[in-house]
Amino acid sequence: MLELRPGCECCDRDLPPDTREAMICTFECTFCADCAREVLHGVCPNCSGELVRRPIRPPAALARHPAATTRVFNPDCAGRKAG
Repeated sequence: MLELRPGCECCDRDLPPDTREAMICTFECTFCADCAREVLHGVCPNCSGELVRRPIRPPAALARHPAATTRVFNPDCAGRKAG
C-alpha cells in the first residue's frame, strides 16, 4: 500500500492525500507536480525512476489506512541530478 507522503521532498510543499498534484516513483519518493516537471524533468533524483501522478485513495479506504505523517525533505534536491 502506498504511504501517501505528506509533502514534496524537493520544496517541502504540502501534498494532502487527495491532491492530484503529487508525483511518485516506484520507491514512493514524492514530489509536487511543479518540482517534478520544472526541476526534476520527470526523473526521480534518488533512483532515476520515472515520476508519475500519485493515485488518490478513496475516503473510506483513507479512513482505514491513513496517509503517512513523516515528511521527507531534501533542500539540495534542486541541485542534484538523477543517475
